[in-house]
Amino acid sequence: MNDLTKLRGILPVVHMPYLTDGQIDYDTLHRQVDYLFDTGAHGLCLALVSDTLRLTAQERLQMPAHLVRFAAGRGPVVISVGAESTVQARAFARAAEDAGAAAVMAIPPLSQGLAEAQLREYFEELLDEIQIGVFVQDASSYVGEAMSLDFQAQLFRQHGPRVLFKPEASPLGPCISGLRELTNGEAAIFEGSGGQLLIDSYRRGVVGTIPGVEMLDGLVALWNACEAGDWDRAYAVYYPICAIATLQIQGGLDGFIVTERYMLNKQGLFPNQVHRGPVSFQLDEGTRQEVDRLYDRLQTVLAE
Repeated sequence: MNDLTKLRGILPVVHMPYLTDGQIDYDTLHRQVDYLFDTGAHGLCLALVSDTLRLTAQERLQMPAHLVRFAAGRGPVVISVGAESTVQARAFARAAEDAGAAAVMAIPPLSQGLAEAQLREYFEELLDEIQIGVFVQDASSYVGEAMSLDFQAQLFRQHGPRVLFKPEASPLGPCISGLRELTNGEAAIFEGSGGQLLIDSYRRGVVGTIPGVEMLDGLVALWNACEAGDWDRAYAVYYPICAIATLQIQGGLDGFIVTERYMLNKQGLFPNQVHRGPVSFQLDEGTRQEVDRLYDRLQTVLAE
């Protein structure tokens, strides 16, 4: 089993770059991985804002090996394996472990609401399939339905530190505090608000954050300021990050995906803004201009 203690700090979610024909641009993806480690990330994730739900089954089975190779031992890789059937999720998890991933992350099936007995079977089969860590992801603030904190804590009590958490249900802060209380402060909990709630989450005891890459320089500075207890610096960096994340979250999952791809293109990390449609959110001119103003403000704060 991998050393789960390495799953800490900043584990950004890679964004999926595409060629003009809609196929994955692996060269740009490799450069993105280099960039995130050079910028101060501790590892990386393939997750929902990686367009995971728009990848083919073959792409999802092959992606762990690509990302582990790109990471080249610089930090742990976490792979999203959530699917509509346990058979699919187990196959994705097996591919992740075989490729050398440190952990997998799973949302429940989205096509139907499941009783807790069915959810338990889903996660138990994942835990039986592999020996690496399993993140329980409640992304119900933008996809799926919420899972009870008692249910999640029971998985931890039964399986110990192999079960990690990425709560994204609303309200996030009380969910984090509730999970910590129900697991006696022993569970590894990560926040994934895109920076919008990072300071509150940090004060509640998360061990890491799983943001995007489009504001990674700011999020590294914010996380480091929190770790140092430099709250004046933390809040100065936080405000423009929070404002951008507030604009993104208006569009749900696609709001993040479309805005992040725009920002990575603006920064020169992506050569284009090709999406795999359909997408439910379009970046209109007013939102684009506000994102640009806030990003410039963030860069000014980082330069101080």
